[in-house]
Amino acid sequence: MHQPAISDYGFLSDCRSGALVGRDGSVDWWCPDRFDAPSVFARLLDPAGGHWRLAPLAASRVERAYRPDTLVLRTVHHTPEGSVAVTDALAAEPGARGHELGRNSPAVLVRVVEGLSGRVPMRLDFVPRPEYGMLTPYLHGQPGGGVLATAGPVALVLRGTGQALHPDGAQVTHTFEVTAGQTVGFDLAYAAVHRDPPVRLDPLRALAETVQAWEAFRESHRYQGDYIPQVRASATVLTGLTYARSGAVAAAATTSLPELIGGDRNYDYRFSWLRDFSMTMRALWVAACPTEASRLFAWAARSIGRIGDEPVPVLFGLEGERDLAEHVAGHLSGFAGSRPVRIGNDAWQQRQLDVPGEVIAAVWRLHDQLGETFAEEVREMVVGLAGQVASTWQLPDCGMWETRDAERHYVSSKVLCWVALDKAVRLAPRLGERADPRRWAAVRDEIRATVLREGWHERTGAYTGAFGSAELDASVLVLPVMGFLPATDPRMRSTIAVVERDLGTDDGLVRRWDTDPAGFLLCSFWLVECLVLAGEPERARALFERVLGQANDVGLLAEQIDLNSGAQLGNLPQALSHIGLINAAWRLTDPTSG
Repeated sequence: MHQPAISDYGFLSDCRSGALVGRDGSVDWWCPDRFDAPSVFARLLDPAGGHWRLAPLAASRVERAYRPDTLVLRTVHHTPEGSVAVTDALAAEPGARGHELGRNSPAVLVRVVEGLSGRVPMRLDFVPRPEYGMLTPYLHGQPGGGVLATAGPVALVLRGTGQALHPDGAQVTHTFEVTAGQTVGFDLAYAAVHRDPPVRLDPLRALAETVQAWEAFRESHRYQGDYIPQVRASATVLTGLTYARSGAVAAAATTSLPELIGGDRNYDYRFSWLRDFSMTMRALWVAACPTEASRLFAWAARSIGRIGDEPVPVLFGLEGERDLAEHVAGHLSGFAGSRPVRIGNDAWQQRQLDVPGEVIAAVWRLHDQLGETFAEEVREMVVGLAGQVASTWQLPDCGMWETRDAERHYVSSKVLCWVALDKAVRLAPRLGERADPRRWAAVRDEIRATVLREGWHERTGAYTGAFGSAELDASVLVLPVMGFLPATDPRMRSTIAVVERDLGTDDGLVRRWDTDPAGFLLCSFWLVECLVLAGEPERARALFERVLGQANDVGLLAEQIDLNSGAQLGNLPQALSHIGLINAAWRLTDPTSG
């Protein structure tokens, strides 16, 4: 059965949608309309889910890399007959430069084959299966040798330069040869069937335009700090996960890649989480672009809207949708048989008390750019969120790991409630007459005293995951990262040591809790930050470099790492992992930075 490892995939993006292409030359995932839209290729999640493979007929030795500062992927195949390069990209709009990247992406997947030596027989297999593999399209030959595939709401047109493609039932199988110096291009264009037909792009020209668009974007955003190559690469991934039409950042490009092979913790991460908001803003500010941070903030403010009595949703759709009702795609067998495959995410209905803290911390990060008097929408948002926190912080919640069993009094959630009110008090002079800094300060101090009293577990010698629990949870590493306690505080120093001893591994990975079978990359980067803040920069740097070694051959990080095999687990690429890398690198660069 076709099942590459998660780390075998490279990520393509046009800042509208994402595709995953394997080392074997097969595009096994593409949702062309937008990141969270139905797929046209889903072999990632089921052998019959559809794919587009373009590779030598013979077995090959593979080398691959992104063009610098782009998500244009070049894969070189070395075969007994010779060598050939296949360069893959999701096309940028012709002429797009800088912040125009992704605003009007044409939804075209471009693949260019270049002969490097010898004469290499190639094979193309085009098996479109729209709507997560539920639709089998009609394929029709087109004038000029192209193929039109239509099914339900989807139209796809596949063309090749100098290649006559012919449908064979519900797929295309095509063989050809490439000699040294010869170039053959293919373009696959998507459109909604009842709208304008798919556009036609010249593959070579589109590829060159796309490279220039990415290079122009990254050239204007210079990171000046430690680990420049890794940070710039992660910033490029974050840009690739940005839905340019709105400014939202998708948590990942995929759904239901498992946290444990054969397990059921398989979730849809193609949405934007407010829980991650402050960390994302910091990473964008440090390594990507202040403009992207500002656009993300504007998207969040619009999506949140007027604050009422109901909790602010944990996550939104990429254009601000709230109802992300989850259902199971029962016809898909799942990655390596890991069921269920979920579409949508019911965490949108959870109570997570940390969310207001993330949002208000982001306002604090941008307060100098927002002016001496905030716009009404920002004032109302901060005042409403602070009021919610002051009234609800004593309730249990689902925590940042979004547990689906029972609500608890999670320490990290209470700390983010403290962050919300601490920053709201500081922002009060800009919030107008409805601000209530006296009340907020009193509740803030009550939260702090409660966390220090109830969160500490004497026998464990650490702040634990929830009040009254002896169970360790790596989420408590946010206490110094978010400024609640200095890392040099004796109890915090003990907590860091216990987490590192009991949840850490020799590879520098940190599990979320002691029954977690995998290392969680974000927690590993939090530990790096904590060690820096505790005055151990050299140990932090050594740990950081071990965690960097978990990236795949093109620098992508999923969510977790299997402790036995070292395999990547979870959705790919995972924004939080790359955000953690950027923020930890900046902490190593400037330990005093906020």
